[in-house]
Amino acid sequence: MKRLLLLGLSILLFSSTGYSQEDSFGDIYEKSIENNEAIPYPYLREADVVWSKRMWRLLDLREKMNHTLYYPLTERPDGRKSLMNIVLGEIKSGNLNAYDVDAINVSVTYSDVEAKMGAGADTTQIPDMQGVMRDTVIVKEADPTEVKQLLVLEEWYFDKKHSRMDVRIIGICPIRVFFDDQLGRTSRVQLFWIKFEDFRDAFAQHEAFNRFNDAQRISFDDLFMQRRFSSTIYAESNVYDDRQINQYKVGKSALFEAKKIENELRTFEHDLWEF
Repeated sequence: MKRLLLLGLSILLFSSTGYSQEDSFGDIYEKSIENNEAIPYPYLREADVVWSKRMWRLLDLREKMNHTLYYPLTERPDGRKSLMNIVLGEIKSGNLNAYDVDAINVSVTYSDVEAKMGAGADTTQIPDMQGVMRDTVIVKEADPTEVKQLLVLEEWYFDKKHSRMDVRIIGICPIRVFFDDQLGRTSRVQLFWIKFEDFRDAFAQHEAFNRFNDAQRISFDDLFMQRRFSSTIYAESNVYDDRQINQYKVGKSALFEAKKIENELRTFEHDLWEF
């Protein structure tokens, strides 16, 4: 019995080691996703939009359906990255801009983004070998894995030219969820806004994991355009200065209110085709 147990453990150990390195062997065929371009939106005239409504959605990357956006935590040997690593890479290289949360028309630098993500030097006292407390500088780097939520701004509209209800994502705001040592509790910080249309080509050139079929992985642009994510309505455009649901509902009532808004949107679309 002991021999069988040792054999099983050794097989598991060697198999896990080989599995972690398998992606470095390369692909059996050439993938062209790196050359992809986002499919442009169809031209939309103001006269064609007879109804529209802006929505803010909260995507929790810890939900199973949203794991494709959160993982991998570090870049894979095949070049696959998480959504946040793609966004930070484009901002760091200067290819695309990020915008301030409070002043949406003001762009921010990568250094500003890093600072909001907790990067920087901090001085603290640490005992040495003799037990004497000495000032020690600790340098902390920005951790993309702390971004566990996304706030998505989108606009639903009815296009009378094509006789259909459609939606376009306007912007995405990453939210950092971390434990604040000073406050002694978990905190949420909105980092910055990005314009979704500016990042579409970058998203189209990066592969998103498809847990059903490795041969038909889609891009991150496809993932958003095909609505392959789980979300909860956070707010809708309203006369009260676009107030959020949690400003007038709490707990389960806030979830019920989000479902109510979702159902109203679905009912409105259904009623358009009633005669």
